[in-house]
Amino acid sequence: MSDIGIKTKDEFHHAINGNLNDKQLRANLKNAMDTLKNNRKNLINARFYDWESLRNKGKEIKQKNLRQLDILLEQFEANAVRNEIKVHWAKDGDEANEIIYNLMVKKNVKKILKGKSMASEEMHLNHFLTQKGFQAIETDLGEVIIQLLDEPPVHIVTPAIHKNRYQIGEIFHEKLNAPLESEPEKLNEIARIYMRKEFEEFKMGLSGVNFAIANEGAIWLLENEGNGRMSTAAPDIHVAICGIEKVVESFEDAATLNALLIPSATGAPVTCYNNIITSPRQDNEKDGPKEVHIILLDNNRSNMLKDPHYYRSMSCIRCGTCLNHCPVYDKIGGHAYLSAYPGPIGEVITPQIYGINKFSPMLDLCSLCGRCSEVCPVKIPLAELIRDLRSERVGEGRKNIVGNDGSTKNPQEIFAMKQFASAATNPSKWRMGITMVGKFAPLGKMFANFIPGLKNWVKYREFPEINGGLYAQVSKMEGVIYE
Repeated sequence: MSDIGIKTKDEFHHAINGNLNDKQLRANLKNAMDTLKNNRKNLINARFYDWESLRNKGKEIKQKNLRQLDILLEQFEANAVRNEIKVHWAKDGDEANEIIYNLMVKKNVKKILKGKSMASEEMHLNHFLTQKGFQAIETDLGEVIIQLLDEPPVHIVTPAIHKNRYQIGEIFHEKLNAPLESEPEKLNEIARIYMRKEFEEFKMGLSGVNFAIANEGAIWLLENEGNGRMSTAAPDIHVAICGIEKVVESFEDAATLNALLIPSATGAPVTCYNNIITSPRQDNEKDGPKEVHIILLDNNRSNMLKDPHYYRSMSCIRCGTCLNHCPVYDKIGGHAYLSAYPGPIGEVITPQIYGINKFSPMLDLCSLCGRCSEVCPVKIPLAELIRDLRSERVGEGRKNIVGNDGSTKNPQEIFAMKQFASAATNPSKWRMGITMVGKFAPLGKMFANFIPGLKNWVKYREFPEINGGLYAQVSKMEGVIYE
């Protein structure tokens, strides 16, 4: 965590331009996003008679649980301890990493096998353990692929969605010395053989948490590949990383959220595996870990929770549907966000987790089209929150965001917006400005490649058609009253 530095505009521009110029990447993303969107749409139309009411219920459940999160966290800990689960509290990613490292040292474990966990990506656990001379080995198929490439996930649900089957075949051929294949069945077989070697002998497994049930002291994990069950049931020690916002009051609450999560994430009605862990292995049981450790991770979530406006971002159930519907994400991909959490939800929570001063340019990766807010299963107003975080960036807004130290203010941007406000609130200036823009638009189009601001615009877009004179005439003819 301590290695998270300020992400500059140049870093974002470099990543974005590289991905925009990668035709294969863009084709892969478009195909994948279209498939996920259509699967979701078709399932909702076929299986749900009142999806909107379910969304409203999900929103209410998340907000109800967030309002009493302090009580639920204590209740969860008490019940989990009663179930013989060891509960650890981590104020940030550094503390959580140290907890896992110390456990590995204490148990004489040099290698940990991981089920899918975005919280571990948020903490940069793999990098931390590598620096300590330990191994963190991914077992989710998508995570296996990107680990072979030494890349972070490109998506919070489908980590390697930017690679097609031919590219994956080449990766397995190069990195695993496997036969060159492209059929999904063959690729799965290669991955299965590779992972089985790791699963034969390991003492510690790691997972994330989808829902932590306060009144049971249990955790609920969702997955489709079986690797999550192997990572949690086969080793002697299971460690689960749980963001504190994942705690809900009851299984009934979790079941409702689950009914929203899976269709939104993959367009499927259910996952293949639902792993509910209530305790370590008991004396009369043949499988399961001998020890279960749950790390309750804060990492500025408490700071997010205390703000009556931005706390709504903690309702996220990590379905990724906002990414699937985002017209920016499907052009540039997740790596261009330079964060564990890309897309609209990433733009909302990343500045609040790491500091708005460190990820300020990320907030520009949004057109404010509002699709993300329309499809969010728990109705987080993502576009509104992104817009409001932009005001935080320039020193306005609520000023409760981590890292809001004034360093993100852009004097040129502030000056330009003041000039715009002056013109937009003065009818004479506004009509004159629109008329002048219309007159000089042909010159702007001719020299756009040399004009700052326009140069970046026309690099990937057509020059807009502008007719300011006609606009002014129509406004007068219609009797528009500005004053």
